[in-house]
Amino acid sequence: MPSLSLLRRHALLAGGALVGAAALPRTLRAQGQPGPARGFERGFPTPDAARAARDDADFQRAVVAYRFWYPTVSAEGIFNGNREAGIPDNTAMGIASTGPRQVGFTLNSDTPYGSAVLDLSNGPMVIEVPPGPYIGLVNDHHQGWVMDVGLPGPNEGRGGKHLVLPPGYGGEVPSGYQVGRALSNKLLFAVRALPAGGDLSAALEALRQIRFYPLAAAANPPALTFQDTSQTRMDSTCLRWEADVQYWEVLHRVLREEPLVEKYLPMYGMLAELGIERDKPFAPDARMRALLERAAREGRDQLLVSAFASDRPDRLNWPDRHWEWAGLVPGSAQFETPAGLDLEARDRWFAQAIVTSPAMFRRSAGAGSLYWLSARDSGGTYLDGGQNYRLTVPGPVPGKLFWSVTAYDAQTRSQVQTEQDKAALRSLFELKDVAAGAPVDLFFGPQAPAGQEQRWIRTAPGRGWFAYFRIYGPEQAAFDRSWKPGDFEIMN
Repeated sequence: MPSLSLLRRHALLAGGALVGAAALPRTLRAQGQPGPARGFERGFPTPDAARAARDDADFQRAVVAYRFWYPTVSAEGIFNGNREAGIPDNTAMGIASTGPRQVGFTLNSDTPYGSAVLDLSNGPMVIEVPPGPYIGLVNDHHQGWVMDVGLPGPNEGRGGKHLVLPPGYGGEVPSGYQVGRALSNKLLFAVRALPAGGDLSAALEALRQIRFYPLAAAANPPALTFQDTSQTRMDSTCLRWEADVQYWEVLHRVLREEPLVEKYLPMYGMLAELGIERDKPFAPDARMRALLERAAREGRDQLLVSAFASDRPDRLNWPDRHWEWAGLVPGSAQFETPAGLDLEARDRWFAQAIVTSPAMFRRSAGAGSLYWLSARDSGGTYLDGGQNYRLTVPGPVPGKLFWSVTAYDAQTRSQVQTEQDKAALRSLFELKDVAAGAPVDLFFGPQAPAGQEQRWIRTAPGRGWFAYFRIYGPEQAAFDRSWKPGDFEIMN
């Protein structure tokens, strides 16, 4: 039993606490501490304040989750585009000399593409790439890099066999393969064949020499089907889903089909707070549905601000030009820096582009290719499809292979669509007659200058657009600022 003195001491302490409590607000204010929160009474939230805080917390979680999982939903858009075009997983590859008919985030017309969805649910897959000028990669369902093939791969264009292992694979790994380990069952295999001398037909035929098949069938690989979609209208984006509740429905379906990725566990937890769990139905009530739709619109807008209105100084290669680096983290396929994951760079890339590879973001002479973006004219105003512009490109452009400028619609982030059915001016094709080392003027707008039709891209009045400048086999002058393109100049 406590002593009388101890009880008196506790009573005195309690009394002191009561006195302190009575004077607490003044004490807190004197120390610079916040006073009572709005909508709170005696430190507790009122029902209205609690509802508002819950809505705000769920909305913030939803916006963060939207931005983080956008690459996953975007990848599903690519898979869906292939399937809608009748290209089944694992047994066929689509090939195309792409143009404005193929809606895809910053696809280009410089080189023919091949793309296929690989499904590792039944075991590893083999990819055979012959010797030659191929640039290819494998990305997982979250657009995480798995491996490179072709010129940027470990065989450096000499050809070889590649083996892609499914998540958690513990079986025997045979020798003789370049090996990549995936974090998802569904993968994107994307490859380009460089058109030597501008021969698109030969490049398309080179894509037909690629093979992939299950490792279990390596002794007698099944035939692979190739489908040329060059003239096919396709939509390989998530545009149809990105701004409403369908975004979350697609994401839920994808996550149910794929294994957990350990490094994403905090982000799965964030989704669970929103009622999106792998092993449970997604059935939001009216409140959550409205909140998720609002978050999808807000999240999409925030991504586009990162893409087209970033204020980061490291986006600029030349301080007196409006050309910007499309990718902000040199050499990292996963946007990793010594300080952690660069979320702004990640948002910026996936808002306007697809797939990742270290080779895509290198900033050194001899790298595979580089990408600059411009969405503004010389006066800093966004590019307008109703205006006519001139772009002066000094010569020689510092690239060992070739270069191009492609115009993209700001809303679809895909090649501009007009009756011209063209969106790129390329050194191997439209500009092949430009004298070596000579500057060249390129034109963009609703009307072509007289006599310049071959160096002109039609744009659509009432729509904004942006451009990518690509150099393949860039040389040192592309990085040390000793060479620089002009800005887009409005023509009177």
